[in-house]
Amino acid sequence: MLIGTFTEQPWQDEKTGLVGTGFHSELSNSLYDPEIGANLYNRYIDEKLYSEEVGFEVLMMNEHHNTPFCLQSVTNVMLTILARQTTKAKLMPLGNPLPVWDDPLWLAEMLAMIDMISGGRLVSGIVRGAGMESLSHTVNTVYNRERFNEAHDFIVKTWTTPGPFRWEGKHYQFRYVNPWCLPLQKPHPPIWVPGLASPETIKWCAEHHYPYVLLATNLGPTKESFDLYKQHAAEAGYKSGTQHVGYLFKVHADDSEELAEQAGKRYLGGVFNPFIREQATFQIPQHMFFPPGYTSRASLLRTAKFFDAALLSGQSAGQPDAYEQEVKRYGIISGTPKNVIPKVRYVLEYLRPGTAILWDGDGSQTHEDTMRSNRLMGQEIIPAMKEMAKEFDLKSPYETDDNAGIQPEVLARVKAQAKK
Repeated sequence: MLIGTFTEQPWQDEKTGLVGTGFHSELSNSLYDPEIGANLYNRYIDEKLYSEEVGFEVLMMNEHHNTPFCLQSVTNVMLTILARQTTKAKLMPLGNPLPVWDDPLWLAEMLAMIDMISGGRLVSGIVRGAGMESLSHTVNTVYNRERFNEAHDFIVKTWTTPGPFRWEGKHYQFRYVNPWCLPLQKPHPPIWVPGLASPETIKWCAEHHYPYVLLATNLGPTKESFDLYKQHAAEAGYKSGTQHVGYLFKVHADDSEELAEQAGKRYLGGVFNPFIREQATFQIPQHMFFPPGYTSRASLLRTAKFFDAALLSGQSAGQPDAYEQEVKRYGIISGTPKNVIPKVRYVLEYLRPGTAILWDGDGSQTHEDTMRSNRLMGQEIIPAMKEMAKEFDLKSPYETDDNAGIQPEVLARVKAQAKK
């Protein structure tokens, strides 16, 4: 099993009160203070470095735009820093929103440099991006999936085909492709894809043999989505395994149950985040997440139903029992290692993911909260999870013949499509 850590790296500002409360995702950046931002960026870098030190094998990052719940609007900047400052952990942007890139050649070069600087530790996560990404960059959401698919094919060809060559696609045209920076990993860095709502994305991942990672979704619907991956994999002619699925879930460890409850409640008490169940309300306009043409409402996965229903109904967040509800559904696992480990065990045995990413240090959690949790993760949680992985035979892509990379037949298909 591959064990990683993640945080949205949210905005926190006690001076304006934009910490400890949810707020509208379209809040004006006139409230942004670069000095506070500078401190937060360096704080989050320090936490990532310590995460590697205690034993996390993956440092996962993401990217969102025009919203304070995620400060990483350019995740590749953070990746570049960590590529030089870390030595062991895989670096996983989950991920770069391909449809908003008008120049995917630039992205291919950027990621190749990160892979080389890190010594071949890049896991190139790619996403379609939420509605806020397309709206921020004036990209027509009707063509979101088309741009995603074409950018993916172009980047793979760029990484694997000697240049110069020409690319004439529907959305991208390049007269001369011949970058003098290519990834260290061959045929190219592994590609992973996260998901939340779309069955089409699961099918696409299965056809490409790419690991599919679900993001803090309800356990029952998550298992259904993993089973759907297996079904599509069988249709593609192979048997999927634990190496093809990953799961991100909120886990915080602390020195006492009192501290753990305080920190656990801070998941819900920070900058507004649409991926947190109890904050999925009209605090975020519907078009910011599901803009017209982005996805078919008729084919939403059940993993997205709670989010979509809350958007449409305008239910209020901040219910008195919100934290208890999250704990009950395993949406938040927070406690001393003694109490955290059995709950983590339940999640791993039920879902059987080959990759587990622990979402910690988020919301209004403090630096001290995160560092205490990281220490206990290294001392007790990670070793216990490794034992569970052996017991349940949970293998990551790096422990199988799949080796997390693109399959030869998929690479051949991409190249054949490119020639057309």
